[in-house]
Amino acid sequence: MQLRQAILKAIAELEATGIEAPRISAEVLAFHILSCDRAHLFAHPDRELTLAEQSRYEALVSRRSAGEPLQYLTGHQEFWRADFLVSPAVLIPRPETEHLIEAVLDLVQRLALGPRLKIVDVGTGSGAIAISLARELPQAEVYAVDLSPAAIEVARINAERLGASVHFIHSNVLDGVVRDASFDFVVSNPPYIGTDEADEVHAVVKGYEPHMALFAGERGLDVIRRLIPQAHQALRPGGWLLTEIGYSQSQTVLDLLGTWHDVHSVPDLAGIPRIIVAKKPG
Repeated sequence: MQLRQAILKAIAELEATGIEAPRISAEVLAFHILSCDRAHLFAHPDRELTLAEQSRYEALVSRRSAGEPLQYLTGHQEFWRADFLVSPAVLIPRPETEHLIEAVLDLVQRLALGPRLKIVDVGTGSGAIAISLARELPQAEVYAVDLSPAAIEVARINAERLGASVHFIHSNVLDGVVRDASFDFVVSNPPYIGTDEADEVHAVVKGYEPHMALFAGERGLDVIRRLIPQAHQALRPGGWLLTEIGYSQSQTVLDLLGTWHDVHSVPDLAGIPRIIVAKKPG
């Protein structure tokens, strides 16, 4: 079968099952199978696929038609201008989490912090946050913790691939970290979906991404409630906590921060409070 025919067939199959942006999925899977780029597809539409290539391609298209995320099929997701490996052991990095990176870098620049900062990323998953900060702040001492050993292994591989110096720790929130008031930043994209909201979660997300990285108790606040006091212990006086939150959690999390200073939210591109920023008093 010719490449062009295979892609058109895949688009039709993906359209029939209601997959969003079927052409993009069909083309990206072709890139993945053939280890090529879009220019190759345009230049060689008549290329004959081998039986092995056709079989692999059709198998991946079938899995995509069933709803499996494109990122898990290819094993890749772009975040902060870098290519991260992903697997079903980790949450797929989202563009909105880049607001957390922006918020940290804004504080570093505006307050002239560093350069020898000490940062810990709680619930690192693929390592997207920790590695991005380590690359942006190469003199910083960056730690990344996760409860999942499988997630830490994915993050460790990403750090090696991307040349980032990150120290990895297996830990439930900050239980396994020495909380000696020495950190400049505690950052996190924690699980924040409530089990009472599970029916509202997109079926693909709920069906394929790790529940440990998504759900945190009935109201979605169980991890954040633990993170705040542990971050207070870990941070130096004047250190900063930045955490991503759910779309309806802003006021609740602001209330939980009580006596912290300079507490505010950072909106995403839709204007929804996405990141909570707070400074430890002192």
